[in-house]
This record gives sequence, C-alpha cells and structure tokens, in this order.
Amino acid sequence: MSVIAPGTEISYRVTWLEMDERPSGPWPPVPAKIPCILLRAEAPPLWYFMSLYDAVGRDYSWEDLHRAPEEELRGLLGHPDVGLWTLTACGWPHGFFLLDWRTPGICDIAYFGLVPEAVGQGLGTFLLGTAIRTGWERPGVEKLTVNTCSLDHPRALATYQKHGFRPVRQEERKRILMRPRDPRRIPD
Repeated sequence: MSVIAPGTEISYRVTWLEMDERPSGPWPPVPAKIPCILLRAEAPPLWYFMSLYDAVGRDYSWEDLHRAPEEELRGLLGHPDVGLWTLTACGWPHGFFLLDWRTPGICDIAYFGLVPEAVGQGLGTFLLGTAIRTGWERPGVEKLTVNTCSLDHPRALATYQKHGFRPVRQEERKRILMRPRDPRRIPD
C-alpha cells in the first residue's frame, strides 16, 4: 500500500461537540503503571507548542497551524485566557492539551492528544478527564466545546462522547495534504 503524496486532495468530516454540565465524580487518578506529571507551560515559546502539535498530529494531518501567521500563534499562546498543559513521563512529552477560555462562558479544548508512542497505555483517559475538569474549574464556564475530524485517531469521536460530549454539528470538508499520509488513515 503506497503513501498518499503531499498535494493530494482528500475529503474528511469535522464534528463539533459540546458538554453543558460539569461532570460528576472525582478527578481521574494519575495512572499507576506509568509515573507521569502534568505541567502547565508558562509563556511557552512557539517552537515548544509546535513540537507538541507536530508530535501528536503528524499521523492525523494536523497541518492547519503551519499556515497560520507566527504572530497569531504567539498571540494565542500568550493570551491570559489560554493554557497549555504537557503530560510528561519517562522524561519526555507523552501528550498535551490546550484550553481556550477567550469566549465568555465557554472553554474550548482547542488541542488534545497523545504522541503515537503513548497511545494505548491508559494515559488518554487521564489526560482528557483532567482537561475536562480543568476547563470547568474556571469561574463562569457554562459549556465545554471540542471538535474532531475523521482524520484524527479512529476512536477520537467515541472517546469524546464517552466522556460526556455530544455532537452538535458535522461538516464535510476537503484539504490538500502538506505531508505524506498513510492511506489506512483516510476515512471512507
């Protein structure tokens, strides 16, 4: 099976999801089998965020931010209502999430994911559960939002729904690939 070349147009589906109520129950426990730490990055440099974005999103065609102006990205990362957290284990980043509270009453999980080497180890449940509860911790939050697409991990949509998000809208889109893509990761 050959790789789909950069410059190829592909179709995909975006799904927007919402959570209107704070989840009940405790914060997720830190995974016992993989000692890890979750740290908020204070004034992270653009290169740091983009390295996480690329490490998590490389296999899922996360390419949009490579087209964004650097000043726009620096403004996002430096905004007081935006926060970046990194999950670190074994001395290297295993995943991250970026929360965006810039819209009054809403926290958007703007970016979330694990690096390929960390998938399947039980870290995703901890990381997403923590992102959700962290989003709700800010006073005035009435809703959490997130979006995913059919180019993301095959279990992404189901995982968000399992954590209490409900789909509110879908849209079919097309894009031109900037990087090679494994054809097994293209939706039907």
